[in-house]
Amino acid sequence: MNNPYAQYQMQNIATAPPEKLLIMLYDGAIKFLKQGLKALDDKKYDDFSYYISRTQDIISELMVTLDMDYEISKNLYQLYDYFMYRLIHGSVKKDRQSIEEVQKHLEELREAWVQAAAVKEKSIKDEG
Repeated sequence: MNNPYAQYQMQNIATAPPEKLLIMLYDGAIKFLKQGLKALDDKKYDDFSYYISRTQDIISELMVTLDMDYEISKNLYQLYDYFMYRLIHGSVKKDRQSIEEVQKHLEELREAWVQAAAVKEKSIKDEG
């Protein structure tokens, strides 16, 4: 890998704390949904399917990494499962509303995790 930018990105991912990785996953899913919606608008259905599939991959990753010992993880799992259902529906029916619904929820969840990470970071600084 001779590309310095790619090397930097890989290093950034490898050294990121879990909350940062989680936010990066949300960012990726949101980005792919935006690209998918643009592809849908442009009637580029192969691209649309590709971006929705990439989003589903990320949501699958979010699902399998949940620690099911916590009640919130069970709730998140059900929510992610619903997102998968809506993405499948949106993909098959070329339904923009289904995709936008998932995007909106992911953006809200992302913001909640950003706030939680900030609180964690502040408490670590206060302890140090």
